[in-house]
Amino acid sequence: MVVTRELPATTELIKSAKAGSIRAAGRLLSLVEGPRRAETLTVLEQFESAPARVVGITGPPGAGKSTTVGALVGAYRERGVRVAVLAVDPSSPYSGGALLGDRIRMVAHINDPQVLIRSVASRGHLGGLAAVVPAAIRLLAALDYGLIFLESVGVGQSEVEISAVADPTVVILNPGAGDAIQAAKAGLLEVADLVVVNKADRDGADQTVRDLHAETSAPILKLVAAQGEGLPEVVEAIEAHHRADTPERRTARARAQILSLAQSRLQRHPDLARLAAAVADGSTDAYSAADVLAGLTDKRG
Repeated sequence: MVVTRELPATTELIKSAKAGSIRAAGRLLSLVEGPRRAETLTVLEQFESAPARVVGITGPPGAGKSTTVGALVGAYRERGVRVAVLAVDPSSPYSGGALLGDRIRMVAHINDPQVLIRSVASRGHLGGLAAVVPAAIRLLAALDYGLIFLESVGVGQSEVEISAVADPTVVILNPGAGDAIQAAKAGLLEVADLVVVNKADRDGADQTVRDLHAETSAPILKLVAAQGEGLPEVVEAIEAHHRADTPERRTARARAQILSLAQSRLQRHPDLARLAAAVADGSTDAYSAADVLAGLTDKRG
């Protein structure tokens, strides 16, 4: 089989990536984004790896998510941590590629061999996270990346899926403009473990913090990411949250992740169109069709 013949090449890529080759790591990420995902993950099982540490960064467009991630990467590199960034972008309606792939705000780390920055196209997956993200996280953990930043698109209610894979989930907001209220309406504050008011040197920052205290019980911090003001406090809050993690919370995140991926797969189920037509013409009902789709009953309808 072709898979068997190509396994050694994948093994060599893994060895090179673990030794520090960003190019090899990038090629492996390309593999897990494509049809060879299962093969690559099978090879990964031969290598020991620590559990992945994932910090989620989300928030509305323009809040400064990429700038904040860039600042946090620098802070953790000063601690000697090997860092990866997965930036999940909207998919191009024409090519399916990542529209925001330049990541110019992270350019300060582009020549650091201990930092990997990767844009991943969401390709329409519900929740704003690409379906490939769990596999990419597993890969990066196996390649000895001590911390993975996961930056989501951040456009509203559908973005809350980030909490299924990240701990903590950090919501970035700006002063004024009703950000606190809009974030609450969008559902972002429901999944926030930490809330960071970025660009806190602007007018209205203190009022935004007061508004947020009325909307969430999560810790709220002020930050000027571009200047690094407030950065140590944000890092300490991330570390404190990680230390407070529990098996129950990890299980809840895993459950949410499984359900999200299952939903994504059901959207591509070969019987979905037939069942939808059957419900539409009245020959079956939505409950029975859902049971068929989930494999709870025989295919009929």
